[in-house]
Amino acid sequence: MSDAALPIDPQDPTATGPHPPRYPGAPAGVPDLDTWQEAPGNRWAFGDLAELVPTATISRIPTAARAAAAVAATVRLDAFATELPDLERRLEATFTDAFLVLRGGEVVAEYFKPGFAPDQRHLLMSVSKSICGLTVGALVDAGRIDPARPVTDYVPELAGSVYDGPTVRHVLDMQVAIDYDEDYVNPAAEVQTHDRAAGWRRRRDGDPVDTYAFLTTLRGSGAVGEFQYCSANTDVLAWIIERATGSRYHDVVADLVWSKLDADRDATITVDSAGFGFANGGISCTARDLARVGRLVLDGGVAPGGRVVSEEWARAILAGGDPGAMTSEAFTGAFPGGSYTAQWWCMGNARGNVSGIGIHGQNLWLDPRTDSVIVKLSTWPDPDTAEWNGLQSALLLDVSEALDTVG
Repeated sequence: MSDAALPIDPQDPTATGPHPPRYPGAPAGVPDLDTWQEAPGNRWAFGDLAELVPTATISRIPTAARAAAAVAATVRLDAFATELPDLERRLEATFTDAFLVLRGGEVVAEYFKPGFAPDQRHLLMSVSKSICGLTVGALVDAGRIDPARPVTDYVPELAGSVYDGPTVRHVLDMQVAIDYDEDYVNPAAEVQTHDRAAGWRRRRDGDPVDTYAFLTTLRGSGAVGEFQYCSANTDVLAWIIERATGSRYHDVVADLVWSKLDADRDATITVDSAGFGFANGGISCTARDLARVGRLVLDGGVAPGGRVVSEEWARAILAGGDPGAMTSEAFTGAFPGGSYTAQWWCMGNARGNVSGIGIHGQNLWLDPRTDSVIVKLSTWPDPDTAEWNGLQSALLLDVSEALDTVG
């Protein structure tokens, strides 16, 4: 990749277009916080206000009844009483909000912290990446995305950036060398600039106008073949999805994945000022619905509403990626044979465990040996430390092993 000045002005909201319209017939850039109450933007905004203004839910269930339901459903861990008598204590010690074990089609254990209801959505953080990977897989299977093609074949606006050269497959497997600091507590890190562009943090002067623009600013050698975890890669995949389909990212996820799960609830995703979904970390859903995502992978790519990805795609996730490409010592220290493929972490252990993983303790953990899905949604006080990861991994492995003897 060249070090020449980027051809895209990150302050120009029109420079990265065309993008799927937020509503049919709207002029570019309309509506926004200054114009949403005016025609023609109000024709869209009055029905989709949650994309522009923070929105609270007025529940159909009385507050007292919701609280009682949450308390009543707090603990159902009897299946592990013999093998893991301290499971509830360990869940509490790791700031668990929701925990669910789905074996085959049966929920064998659930835990919800006091006040957190079973039908309550929880932020998935980077488990959202695994859902994006499945969406890419569905489009690859349909012949609409070719993973061997360069990224810039789909998004020419990324010419001159670090993505000028790597293929879709390199991005999918996080094998692009990028100048991107994923230190979540460093205000100067690129991940925080990324958050600001996506509307997750307060903007600063000079920040890219939206996520599309931010992605065009990324630099680096662009060397491929070695793992480097970078949240920007997932948003590049979402941009490719939009270009391949002509639809907004969240609508494609709905059509190809979520609508087929027989989900209890709609999921949500945060969007930036351009309406671009924060694919790398912005999805929220219930624990039970997230378990359905894991179930479709174990079931060879099939969900109750039909096929999501091919059996080959699902099997490839469970088989794992290239351990030789994995350079994260923090990961290989715990899982020496570990790898990363298609936006999923693969433990490389004898059980064949695979997981979607998010900071602050989010896991969609698959245990093929017992045909089980384990969901753990948490709020660790720190984003990502060796101590928290060690406690979480040990708990998930212990639950997996206990399932060997749970009837």
